[in-house]
Amino acid sequence: MAAQFGLRLRKGAATTALAAAAVAALAASQAPGVTTDSAGRQTTGSPSPDASPQADDAASDSRYYTDLPPLDSPTPTPGTGDSSGTTAAGELGIPATVLDAYKKAEASLRESKPGCNLPWQLLAAIGKVESGQASGGRVDADGTTYTKILGPVLNGGEFANISDTDNGAYDGDSTYDRAVGPMQFIPSTWEWAGRDGNSDGAKDPNNIYDAALAAGHYLCRFDWDLSNDGNLRSAILSYNNSTAYYNTVISWLESYRRGSHEIPDGTGSLPETPSGNGNNGNNNGNGRGGPTTSPSPTPPKTEKPGTDKPGGDKPGTDKPGGGSTTPPTPPPTTPPPPTPTDTVHHLEDAGTADLTATAGDTFAGKITARTETEAGKAVAKVRVRFTIVGDTDTTFTGGESVATMVTNSSGTATAPALVAGEKTGDVTIRVTVVGRSVAALDYTATVTARQADALARTTTTALTCVPGGEFAEQVEVKATNKGEVADKVAVKATLIKSVLDPTANDKGPYFKDADGKPVRALTALETDENGLLKLPKLYADDTVGTFLLRIEAEGGGIITVELKVEAAAESASPSPSA
Repeated sequence: MAAQFGLRLRKGAATTALAAAAVAALAASQAPGVTTDSAGRQTTGSPSPDASPQADDAASDSRYYTDLPPLDSPTPTPGTGDSSGTTAAGELGIPATVLDAYKKAEASLRESKPGCNLPWQLLAAIGKVESGQASGGRVDADGTTYTKILGPVLNGGEFANISDTDNGAYDGDSTYDRAVGPMQFIPSTWEWAGRDGNSDGAKDPNNIYDAALAAGHYLCRFDWDLSNDGNLRSAILSYNNSTAYYNTVISWLESYRRGSHEIPDGTGSLPETPSGNGNNGNNNGNGRGGPTTSPSPTPPKTEKPGTDKPGGDKPGTDKPGGGSTTPPTPPPTTPPPPTPTDTVHHLEDAGTADLTATAGDTFAGKITARTETEAGKAVAKVRVRFTIVGDTDTTFTGGESVATMVTNSSGTATAPALVAGEKTGDVTIRVTVVGRSVAALDYTATVTARQADALARTTTTALTCVPGGEFAEQVEVKATNKGEVADKVAVKATLIKSVLDPTANDKGPYFKDADGKPVRALTALETDENGLLKLPKLYADDTVGTFLLRIEAEGGGIITVELKVEAAAESASPSPSA
């Protein structure tokens, strides 16, 4: 489908404000633990970061749009010339390519993480709040935005202080980070959360297919079941830890669930009201710490250069009544007080237990690290990131390679349990402080091969054969380790010369390779999920005698099986007649 352009304008501010107030009250009434005042405004603040396992926020402390969905009303909007009563419903249209990306991400997560129950409408709600559905669907046929969608500079002013982590590769800023793309990922988060949603071999935060799939995996990363209201709330707050943000996303989610439709790319409406400390009068919430009220008339506001968002006002153009264009003198500013993260000087091990596990098992020990000041004092409420590095299939519980936890009152953060993969050897887990450049702390976890300390034949039948023939029964063994079934254990089988000489024999019984040639040593064998292994058929050459088959398992289990090759017994001759 060719992209179509010509963005349409939003309806009047009065209608938007009315809808916003009503839907805000509805959203707040549905949110767990959120109450409203007599005007329907939120009266609770954001939950504590310690309330749930917080990961590195995809767009934490970044500007988002607080515009709420319109009320579904049969009454046409005054002045629109629309007598059908469908104007409000038209605000729920989603650009075709963007909608396709959301639905494809849902389908992918349904296969890879079916227990998450991710609805595409949740991705649409977050995409609406984060970027107005990729700036109204301004994407090419492959789903890449025509221009980059960037959040504000995270330089510690109005928003968080996140020094550059990508050398400007994603956001074009080599000093500070900025949220990037239609789903607004911080570059350091994209490095581990990014996905290739359109199978083009790249992970691009500016591509709606890649960004939507990444957002889906991000929301599902803690094995949350999003059909559960509590899990859904935790997932949304992990994306942006703000009750106002949660309420806005929930409002759009419920609206999209009630009904939405596809519209041409490039024709979506753009949101107008960003979160932050300012308020342009279109709703009552500032998207952060709860409702705000503006004096009347609204005084001019001073914008920082470069903070314009798609659809927002330009700096200095919102003066009431078209007043003087001379910018006001900005008030003196004082540096913000240091955050707990700012006081962290180093990381220390906090008593991590032994990190050794057999392939496929969960490590008994967990990694614990403590954030400390230069004086060695513990620092609480700091985000600590645990990253599994290198080529390994070892993961944290839930299948992820990165987990971000918040330090407790003792300054300690504990990583989720490690699950050993099938690749054996040492695995490095790196611990860093989110938003603070301090020396990383590396841990080494060791994955050992699956083991069996005993092997036993499953039958007691004697194994015999005539010269040049084949043995009637295939040898089958069962592996155990400490009395328990030993599954997926590496095994090798060798037709040896003798008990004292375990090298491969050059005569007697043999297996056949893929070309039908004799082979007397087999490797790369493995027991099944029940600990069983059935060897290939055995054949005999023309050598008679007793031969030995040695079967060895990783972990020390050994069994030696006797094979006999002997000529067939001759039938007795009849006695001559008397």
